[in-house]
Amino acid sequence: MNAGRYIFAQITDFIPRYEFDKMVAKYKGDFHAKDLTCYNQLLHLLWGQLTGCDSLRDICLCLEAHKASLYHLGFRNTVTISSLSRANENRDYRIYEELGKYMIQTVRPLYAKTRIEDIIEENVIYALDSTTISTSIKLATWALGKYNRGAVKMHTLLDLRGSIPVNIHITDGKWHDDNMWQLIPIERGAVYTADKAYIDFAQMWRMQLAGAFFVMRPKDNMLYEVVRELRDDAFKSDVRADFIIRLTGAKSRKLYPDELRLVKALDSESGELITFITNNLDFYPQEIANIYRHRWDIEVFFKWIKQNITIKSLWGYSENAVKTHLWVAITAYLLLAKIKANMQSPYSITEVATLIRVSALEKTELRELLTRPIDSNLSNQNVKELTLFNDL
Repeated sequence: MNAGRYIFAQITDFIPRYEFDKMVAKYKGDFHAKDLTCYNQLLHLLWGQLTGCDSLRDICLCLEAHKASLYHLGFRNTVTISSLSRANENRDYRIYEELGKYMIQTVRPLYAKTRIEDIIEENVIYALDSTTISTSIKLATWALGKYNRGAVKMHTLLDLRGSIPVNIHITDGKWHDDNMWQLIPIERGAVYTADKAYIDFAQMWRMQLAGAFFVMRPKDNMLYEVVRELRDDAFKSDVRADFIIRLTGAKSRKLYPDELRLVKALDSESGELITFITNNLDFYPQEIANIYRHRWDIEVFFKWIKQNITIKSLWGYSENAVKTHLWVAITAYLLLAKIKANMQSPYSITEVATLIRVSALEKTELRELLTRPIDSNLSNQNVKELTLFNDL
């Protein structure tokens, strides 16, 4: 029973402590550490993520104000801002990277059977995209972006069943998006969807040979010829065209010598006619459009990470500090996802984050907090309003 324990202390029970200690030992993270061990550093950063602190100063100030409760919250002791900052700058970020990757392996199976709206196929469906975090080039000299400005990119492959990140790569702002294909192991039978920035016919041919599928939007200058038209008059949808095509550009035809399928469908919201290309000849044309529409789920994921998990302002500017910050943010997201699945909470991950943010210092049963009682007066609208209030 967790009666009388703080909510935050109950959350830390879901950290795989044994595995984390092995990671710390692997990279000698606690070598010469006194007050601020790697685990204590992790707790400080997770506190900042889950309670919405905007800076290291906010984290230390908040914990110092509740010094009498530190032991019961799970902290060994509080530390100064300078100590926490030095740890972020100097302690090997790979400790937290490996923790994040271990959490991905643990959490992803919990959402493997999650249904994707308007998708009847049971294939694993991935969305690939990146988000850019602006920063000062004077402070983060390693993170050069466009136009001589500072920028950090987080490239993410997202499993759309549960919106669980599968592959994350953190780079400077000039690293081109389509390079990410080279870091992704292609899975047979999986579907990959991405926007125009990821069009790479060599990598698409690699997917074709591996038995995987892609659904992407072609660039406007793609040259092709129509081989034949596909029709399925019994299937009513927003689809306006369904063709088998062959690339005619000298370079693209050499890189992708096989036929492709081109589908044109109306966007139900904007009324715009959108073109998609895929190597799957069996999916319904409307389902191809629906798969690409769910690519926007990764944009929602990025927006959620930036608003609900604190990466609005970076907690350090060296490459090591930035990667530590981002990997702890991902770990915080995965902890919430794990807790939601473990407790079969009816709330969304966003709502779980909101409830935990406002209840971290309460002494109540975590399961009771995250499981809506039958006679609860808290409607979905109430929770959405609470979420919006905390995002302001």
